[in-house]
Amino acid sequence: MYKKIGTVVLSVFLAVALAACGNSVGNAGNEATNKPAESNAATAPASNEKKTKIVYWTGDRHDMDYIKEVIQNFNDTNDSNIEVEMVVKTDDYNQAIDLAFASGQAPDLLRVKENTIQAYVTKGYLAPIDDLMTEQMKQEFPLIQDFNQIGGKVYSLPNYGSTLRLVYNKELFAKAGIASPPKSLAEMVDAAKKITEVGKADGAYGFALNFKSPDSAFGRSARVIAEVSGIGGFGYDFKTARFDFTGFKDIIQAYKQMYDDGSTLPGMEALDIDPLRAQFAEGKIGMYISFSSEPGVYKNQFPAKIEWAAAPVPSIDGTIKGASSFVGGQWLAINSSSKNQEAAWKFMEYMYAEEILKTYHEKGFGISMVPSISAVASKPDINGIEGFLPTENDGTWPLNPTVTVEGIKSNDAFFKYMLGEGNLDEIIKDLNTRYNAALDKAIASGEVKAEPKPDFDPMKLGAK
Repeated sequence: MYKKIGTVVLSVFLAVALAACGNSVGNAGNEATNKPAESNAATAPASNEKKTKIVYWTGDRHDMDYIKEVIQNFNDTNDSNIEVEMVVKTDDYNQAIDLAFASGQAPDLLRVKENTIQAYVTKGYLAPIDDLMTEQMKQEFPLIQDFNQIGGKVYSLPNYGSTLRLVYNKELFAKAGIASPPKSLAEMVDAAKKITEVGKADGAYGFALNFKSPDSAFGRSARVIAEVSGIGGFGYDFKTARFDFTGFKDIIQAYKQMYDDGSTLPGMEALDIDPLRAQFAEGKIGMYISFSSEPGVYKNQFPAKIEWAAAPVPSIDGTIKGASSFVGGQWLAINSSSKNQEAAWKFMEYMYAEEILKTYHEKGFGISMVPSISAVASKPDINGIEGFLPTENDGTWPLNPTVTVEGIKSNDAFFKYMLGEGNLDEIIKDLNTRYNAALDKAIASGEVKAEPKPDFDPMKLGAK
């Protein structure tokens, strides 16, 4: 199955990379909030004007202004008297979703991602949309098993995909005498130290990540470093169908070394992604790792005052042993308990219209996964996008089983070690024990299936 996923998605990606260059190229207005809906979003009564109000929750901020404009246009022009409220959850989005469903305050629509859609389907959060889709939609949108089609039913449609890259300040690299981006962890640690040595007096440091959320920080960095090194990015070994975090040892030690060296931006422990971007745009960070949404951010949200570029992420030892992860396949989904599913679908159908998806791609918020869109959309005319365009080493890894582990999660445990707590070997041993216990429990209950793939080759996931 994993070969089929890589082939379908990456063929779309390479079509985008080869698309003719064009010219086309937002963000502020809507204030991000962590407040839950004040009433039950799924059963909210119509207003005095007899509008049907539906609520949409998302954790995405890079596209916030554009989506706000799109929603405003829908509210102003739809002939069904529907009003959509968008709520941007700035922190702990996944936890907020669980709490909202547990308390009966879940939104009518929600943003789903590769690491949540299967869990949400299992928990009964999402409504299948097969019967709502038009025949044209069924033909135009690629349906990828486990990514948007689960158990034979469709729960979300793709919009865009994201590559992951090392984002670096070319000016700081030149000032530190670094000729090219690092290709190994040792080179990354060394580069961070050199940049800090020449930049510290001006408040510039070698490395940073958004460790206010360890899941987000490691999920956009350690994950892909592991994958290009041939290791499952979430600690799952597809060959053995067991969790094994041993391969993360060198990665986490490198992060700790940069932290111990003083090569990381002070206060990084409490840094969120947007403040990190703001600091990078001001020239205060030498490098970090993130998604292909960054070029749009530095054009629209935080105009960069520096020369910057993107490069492939380093592997553990400088040798490429696996595909660099492609991330995507889902976007919007409907709450299975919403009393306004018909209105929610009308809005969802509007959001998947050609012009909206085309503009999304051209503004650089993400690389389109929809063949009919990539065929007509211009390549984003945005500085830095070149470094994020798909290559033959970008590929889609299969989804690993989602388990509910007792005790501290892997990324939180690694973060605590990075700050100086615990023994890494003991931490990894404990993680392996607890995650495999959770896996065994999930298999026994029938929640997940996990079968060994002895012939699994992470190098074959890339486009050919």
